Amino acid sequence: MSASSPEARKRVLVVDDSAFMRRMVSDVVSSSGEFVVVGTARDGEDALRKVHALNPDIVTLDVQMPGLDGLDALGYIMSEVPRPVVMLSAGGPDGGAEATLRALELGAVDFVRKPSGPISLDLDRVREELLDALRAASCTNLRGVHVLARALRTQRLESDVASRALMPALVERVVCIAASTGGPAALTQVIPRLARNLNAAVLVVQHMPKGFTASLAQRLHTLGPLVVTEAAHDNVLQNGHVYIAPGGVHMRVERCGTDVRLRLDDGPTEWGVRPAADPLFRTVAQVFGASAVGVVLTGMGRDGAEGLRLMRAVGAIGIVQDRDSAVIAGMPVAALHHAGADVVVPLDAVARAITDAVASFEETAALRGRKAAPMVKSRSMGTA
Repeated sequence: MSASSPEARKRVLVVDDSAFMRRMVSDVVSSSGEFVVVGTARDGEDALRKVHALNPDIVTLDVQMPGLDGLDALGYIMSEVPRPVVMLSAGGPDGGAEATLRALELGAVDFVRKPSGPISLDLDRVREELLDALRAASCTNLRGVHVLARALRTQRLESDVASRALMPALVERVVCIAASTGGPAALTQVIPRLARNLNAAVLVVQHMPKGFTASLAQRLHTLGPLVVTEAAHDNVLQNGHVYIAPGGVHMRVERCGTDVRLRLDDGPTEWGVRPAADPLFRTVAQVFGASAVGVVLTGMGRDGAEGLRLMRAVGAIGIVQDRDSAVIAGMPVAALHHAGADVVVPLDAVARAITDAVASFEETAALRGRKAAPMVKSRSMGTA
């Protein structure tokens, strides 16, 4: 059966309180030839009825609706009749970023921003983004969808702050993480579970547009003991800090004397995205060599695969999320095929694997120190 035949097309339920948006989204979906609209719904309650009655393969769901809004409807869908959901995001002082991130934590696969200006100017952008999101949804592994019902942690401990203050200022080790579709929810399972005394800086490239990465950083900051911020150009890396690459720019590292600083640029997209993980991984390989950990999580495409290969070629440790726990297995599978890995683990074991990898660097350094100590003592005694 060909992918374009009516029987093979994924069936989509379109949910939006705006009749105009329902018609526009339905036209985009139907005209693609890849999907078929099985029905529309005007609000959350109508959506729940039609999900049960029509059993669609995919749901597009407006975030903001009167009555039962998109977040509440999503919660019911994922708990009662789980299936891939693509959120349509718009409005709000932050561009709907907070609500959108919450939707991704509740199990939505992806999101698309509604037109922000004249529909004629934004239609091509919305069309391509929506179809890309639906294609990702059609590949979703629902077993890999982790639903975060509440924050893992909402209050920071003074002991955490004190322990970070005592950590070495000089960054000698770094962890870099690549993620795409399914990544925001995956990061909530990884970043908050990293050890509060992690003796490394953590750099994250999550494929997201401008305006959403700052909210992602703020949200991750509230969930665990590490300091999480959206990266800024010329940031000096610090141990125990997590830096999220801003949407719309690539992030790289550069050594400046004893410091390592972040460099941001709006160079050409790689693999169709910016930020991309490969530019970061390449420079991490050059600057940190074997004292680095590269991690590839869920996502479409192959970003991170070549970068991880370069990192492992200079002795860095490679960690790849396993296929079964990934919402979309494209990036992890490509990384494993192209670069190999030292560790392949399910999502809930990634944080432990990172912590163990960083600890192994410290053990190696300590072992080198113990081997060198007698030689230093011998020379000292000989000159006395």
